[in-house]
Amino acid sequence: MIELIPLERVENLGQMGQVVKVRPGFARNFLLPKKKALRATKDNLAYFEKQRTQLETQNLERKGDAEHVASKLNGIAVVIVRQAGESGQLYGSVSARDIADAVTAAGFTVTRGQVVLDKPIKSLGLYKLRIVLHPEVSATVTANVAQSPEEAEMQAKGVDPSRLAQEAAAREAVTAREELAEAQKEPEAPENA
Repeated sequence: MIELIPLERVENLGQMGQVVKVRPGFARNFLLPKKKALRATKDNLAYFEKQRTQLETQNLERKGDAEHVASKLNGIAVVIVRQAGESGQLYGSVSARDIADAVTAAGFTVTRGQVVLDKPIKSLGLYKLRIVLHPEVSATVTANVAQSPEEAEMQAKGVDPSRLAQEAAAREAVTAREELAEAQKEPEAPENA
């Protein structure tokens, strides 16, 4: 384990300025290269104490900006059009990058690293997703994954397009069976006089 001093709040790690222990890989591959933490040495502790007010001020400014953006971003819905099979399973999946691109197209600059995707999206439907704008601020966005903009509109209204298609197919099958049964009935022969 390596001891570090976070320069900003990192989720599930600790507050700014606390000395925390992390695994070497997390420190080496994420925290140190992204300048989110310093190694906990005497020199770095002294440097942090000198810079503490400036770092806290910068953090508060970024948090305020993030809260302002979150108030506008919260609750927006983005449509992602994908091909899918009859059962609603996607050919492929929707990734964090796809969602970030859709949110950016809606007018908010979001990176794929800010999109919290617990598991890949592999079927059609509506998905509530979290966008982390700051370690202490996040917004909720709805991703509407559909086969066409028309289906996305139906899903947004609460109608399941795949269920409607299945019902229509079932009605067509019943109608076809009834027509076949009618055609197979022998017509009555006219009486000859």
